[in-house]
Amino acid sequence: MKKILIVDDEPRVRELLTITLNGIADFELCEAHDGEQAVKISCEMIPDLILMDVKMPGSIDGLAATKIIKNNPKTQHCCIILLTAYGQEADKEKGFEAGADDYIVKPFSPVSLIERIEKEFKIG
Repeated sequence: MKKILIVDDEPRVRELLTITLNGIADFELCEAHDGEQAVKISCEMIPDLILMDVKMPGSIDGLAATKIIKNNPKTQHCCIILLTAYGQEADKEKGFEAGADDYIVKPFSPVSLIERIEKEFKIG
């Protein structure tokens, strides 16, 4: 069973993502509400995919968490898709420089997200 970590400070966004993901396949889902928790949980569960918000409160935002996760030999293989309202080209470059595998601008359609996940996991 594929493991997905959902990281967003907004509970409603985490809930929407959970509902969307439960509708396409049987995933083991876990949630984090900030970058610090994302780093901790990713080291414990070693997810196959992380859906990471960029702007979150605390000392570790989504870009910093992505960099930490990608620089850890234990978690560097995790696919990270950044989900963010920042849609400028410079923002995308920062995301990819941090180590993100993909970048989706909010608001996004659930269909678009599902297509990207199906491509990553070769399902559907």
